[in-house]
Amino acid sequence: MARKKTIMKNDILNAAVNLAMRDGFQNFTARKIADELNCSTQPLYLEFECMDDLKQQSIIKIQSYLLKQVFSQHYHDDPLIDLDLAYIHFACEQPMLYRTLWIEDKASITEMKRFATQLGTARFAKRPGSSELSEEKIHRILVGNWIIVNGIANLTSSGYASISKTQIVEILQAQLEDFIYNDRFNPANEVADDFEFRSAKIG
Repeated sequence: MARKKTIMKNDILNAAVNLAMRDGFQNFTARKIADELNCSTQPLYLEFECMDDLKQQSIIKIQSYLLKQVFSQHYHDDPLIDLDLAYIHFACEQPMLYRTLWIEDKASITEMKRFATQLGTARFAKRPGSSELSEEKIHRILVGNWIIVNGIANLTSSGYASISKTQIVEILQAQLEDFIYNDRFNPANEVADDFEFRSAKIG
């Protein structure tokens, strides 16, 4: 007679998410997750194809958490600035998870970039006048916004800078107005140069 399973797939996924939210993905191993459940690693490989599969599903579950618990909070009447403030607040409140998802883990960064782009596009569409702008211009505005917001999130979450909500809103409003009216990042307006900042290739 087959032994009844005591560790279910959702138990493993919850343990994996808890580990990632607490310690990041740096030590995201089968052994660490099994320790969270006080079991062997066998149940993990019975329920998931591999650790990459478990990691991918953990990221999806974390994204669901962010939508329901983080980005659902209200901070400002402008839909995009509201999202920006929620993101900055998240970075300050959960710096480990923030750094794991958006800075340190390559697989997470790819997924979270797609997630943030979709969320930002949806929020921007709620702003008055957004329907009058082309998809290309909206993309440029969101890229500029993302750069500014991540700069603020990094500085505040690390304790390097202390900025009030009023000051952050002023910065965000100013950069949005600038990108909208001056059409920043439009290739047609750029002067050609021979240098580009890129991240160092690893491996």
